[in-house]
Amino acid sequence: MERENLTQQTARRLYTIIVVEKQRGPGEKLPNEVELSQALGVSRATLREAIRTLTAQGVLEVRRGKGTFVSSRVREQEDFGFSRLELDQVRGQLRDLFELRLIFEPSAARLACRRAAPEELTEILERGTEVASCIQAGTDRTAADQAFHAAIVRATHNEFMMRLLPVINEAVVTAIQAGGRQGQLAEDTQNDHALLLDFFRRRNGEGAAHAMAIHIHHTIAVLALEEEKTGGG
Repeated sequence: MERENLTQQTARRLYTIIVVEKQRGPGEKLPNEVELSQALGVSRATLREAIRTLTAQGVLEVRRGKGTFVSSRVREQEDFGFSRLELDQVRGQLRDLFELRLIFEPSAARLACRRAAPEELTEILERGTEVASCIQAGTDRTAADQAFHAAIVRATHNEFMMRLLPVINEAVVTAIQAGGRQGQLAEDTQNDHALLLDFFRRRNGEGAAHAMAIHIHHTIAVLALEEEKTGGG
């Protein structure tokens, strides 16, 4: 069972790197087995099992004698139609996107609090701190915010929740690009994340779920004000 859990965790980490964080694009070759196993902190045997899992899912493809590559099918599998939408179209769907977050992310936070391995909990706290640092420095927090939410969802140890994460990331990116009240969004994010991280430190799943719901409600409220201002609602 420990072996299975480690393999699944490694597969989730690779999935996040490729699909969610998009550090590797379709057709791109992964580092060799030795380098990648060292970077992920797992044995080569565990890495091979994780690669087999992602190959079966169509995320990776192994080319004999050449190495392991990101599948060209990744983009079409995980696109969810966003690449075909102009920003104005996506802006009109922000409320729908954040309603999906409201259904999904509080439960993810609750599960992550209960299931996160010690190193996963550490990563969640570190990623949350990075978001706060970006806000305080006045720099773009998009990547840090995505990494924070990815760390939470990855710690649920639920493969299907991981598959929804690209949608959540699009909601984060689109809100930052489309919203005009960035100062209010940043302030709410900083305060809400601080509360959320406190519950994570204490592994209080119910508290984390409520804190995540509060955070998303705050964002929906700010976006609604912006929509009224621009005459969209």
